[in-house]
Amino acid sequence: MPWEKSFDEDEAVGKAMNVFWEKGFEPASMADLIAGTGITRGSLYNAFGGKEQLFVKALQKYDRDERRARLAELEAMDDPKRAIALLFDGLVAETVADTRKKGCFLVNTASELTTHGDQVNRIVRNGLRELQAFFRRSIEVAQARKELPATLDPEATAKGLMAMIVAIRVLGRGMFDASSLKTIAAQAQQLLR
Repeated sequence: MPWEKSFDEDEAVGKAMNVFWEKGFEPASMADLIAGTGITRGSLYNAFGGKEQLFVKALQKYDRDERRARLAELEAMDDPKRAIALLFDGLVAETVADTRKKGCFLVNTASELTTHGDQVNRIVRNGLRELQAFFRRSIEVAQARKELPATLDPEATAKGLMAMIVAIRVLGRGMFDASSLKTIAAQAQQLLR
């Protein structure tokens, strides 16, 4: 008799995402994933193939539901400078409110790329490239509207802004307090002057 799935796959991936997000790939054991999803070991293997494949699905879900959704909202705004400010302010507020110090699943994964295969590396690189592209496009639109000086290098500034996002996400996991994170966000705004 063929195996039948008795759970919602997207919900299970979401629960696994939270386990991986909090613990990281290597430290998250199958016992953690079983406890976190409420699904048996056999069902997890039958549905996803293994820990790495489940991790890929979890990272894809995070990328789609968190990063892409947030950037789509910001890109829809008619004020690119305000969109960038809202992104930084929102990430600082989110980081300060994160009592479990989980940070950003994508950035966390970027720090452990050597433990993953090509598919995870592609997801992370693509996510960070798209964030950088959002900044570049926002700067170019603001320059076209004469809201930012034409002398500002969109590509270099976008890289700097992306690095500051990564800094907030990494340092906000316990190294820096709210005031320090707000200072980083304020410095990001200084790049746009």
